[in-house]
Amino acid sequence: MKLRWEILKHYILEIGIYLCAFLFVYAAVSKLLDFETFETQLGQSPLLSAYAKPVAIGVPLLELLISFFLVFKRTRRIALYGFFAMMVMFTTYIVIILNFTDFVPCSCGGVLEALGWTEHLIFNICFIILALIALVLKKKQDDSQKMSLIKPRLFIISIISIFIGGVISVSTLYLLSEKEIQRNNSFLRRYPPHPVTTIKGLNIKYNSYYIAGVAEDRIYLGNTSAPAHILSVDTMLSNIKTYAIKLDNEQQITFFSPQIRIHTPYFFLIDGNVPVIFKGKISDWEAKLFWRGDSNHLISQVEPVSPTQFVFRSIDKKSNQNVIGRFDFESYDTIRISDNLLQKQTDGIFDTDGQLRYNSELNRILYVYNYRNEFITSDIQLKLDYHGRTIDTVRNAVIKIASTNSGKVRTLAEQPLIVNRQSYSFGKYLFIKSDRLGKYEPEEMLGDASIVDVYNLRKHTYEFSFYLYNYKREKITSFQIYRNILIGLSDHYIVLYRLQPLNFELNY
Repeated sequence: MKLRWEILKHYILEIGIYLCAFLFVYAAVSKLLDFETFETQLGQSPLLSAYAKPVAIGVPLLELLISFFLVFKRTRRIALYGFFAMMVMFTTYIVIILNFTDFVPCSCGGVLEALGWTEHLIFNICFIILALIALVLKKKQDDSQKMSLIKPRLFIISIISIFIGGVISVSTLYLLSEKEIQRNNSFLRRYPPHPVTTIKGLNIKYNSYYIAGVAEDRIYLGNTSAPAHILSVDTMLSNIKTYAIKLDNEQQITFFSPQIRIHTPYFFLIDGNVPVIFKGKISDWEAKLFWRGDSNHLISQVEPVSPTQFVFRSIDKKSNQNVIGRFDFESYDTIRISDNLLQKQTDGIFDTDGQLRYNSELNRILYVYNYRNEFITSDIQLKLDYHGRTIDTVRNAVIKIASTNSGKVRTLAEQPLIVNRQSYSFGKYLFIKSDRLGKYEPEEMLGDASIVDVYNLRKHTYEFSFYLYNYKREKITSFQIYRNILIGLSDHYIVLYRLQPLNFELNY
């Protein structure tokens, strides 16, 4: 009986070792066969974007090296320790992805890439347990053959040390990568005392809401998960109403990503991927087809200027670059395109990515670039007013572009450096939310608040900055300004902040 048990343990150990070796060989070969995609996916990772190149080379080589050592009996024990450490690090990576970052593509290669993050986490934990079983059996085998006399206590300490070391190393890499992306000591912000104060917040339960607009002291929220659903609340956050949009959709149009925009007394349901615009009144929330374009007029951002005028961003098919355009349904010149407002630096698509805004008080179109310290303003005729610079020092977009599918599809090869994360314009001001730290700014503030820089569009100057503090530990992800109120939206709350008259000159 004892002999059978020893034989069984031997086979369990052998099968476990070869399963570990096969996993790493398969994963490494899959990565190396499509190395460019693997490196691109690592570059897009919020944990590893700053170290994508060395990690892309080092991980498959380590996997092959560990697999090679697992084959030979003399090196199996140290190889099993290495396999255990790598799996702990991979699992820590997934835990951080699931809990502390946005979704990024899996970079494991092969069939493993088809697994979801939760399934992948379970898969990794199973192999960690397998590695632990193999290590215990290997120790007992070595002890019986007097090849190793490691004491049980020392063996347990070594396992715990490797586990803790793997967790700490990946966590440190994450923190260092975030620090390198966010830190910039080349500019200095001015922070006056308390220009913005928190009024109150309201739990809206779901994180799929976005600010569709504000009209007549009511805030309207659209919902990406339920495009026909509207949540409306007054500017005291006390009176809540919900509406269901009714479409006169006789042509049975299939929508892709519809968005609601409010321009009192009207609302518009816009889907630039169709492309189509429905128009209705907020008094009854019934909308009829207002305009339908074709594949030559696909648009990615649309802002209403008047009940019959819209500004939009699109991709020009001739130049394959982003352009700004205008719809005017009361003019003979219905569609007008300007191909000289957005300035290309590298590719004309990713480097000109940004946020299109309309300031009704100044009657001006604004475009804030995401990846450089620049914004532009123009009149409604798409005539450039001026190029503005933010206080950040990044003048050229820090992006890396990769081609996939035999060069037909371009994508970002790594996580880009975002200079201007969000923006809104009201009155004579431009508000830009940034995650970039300037001189003497404590890093812990990024965990407690968002940084908003304020620019004067009339004087063409930087005015000051303020902290938009988190509400109920949730960071404000988007915002709009209505009169003297800043309306912020986090994952589960709508929050009101008051703009103090001592700091802001607002006419309304």
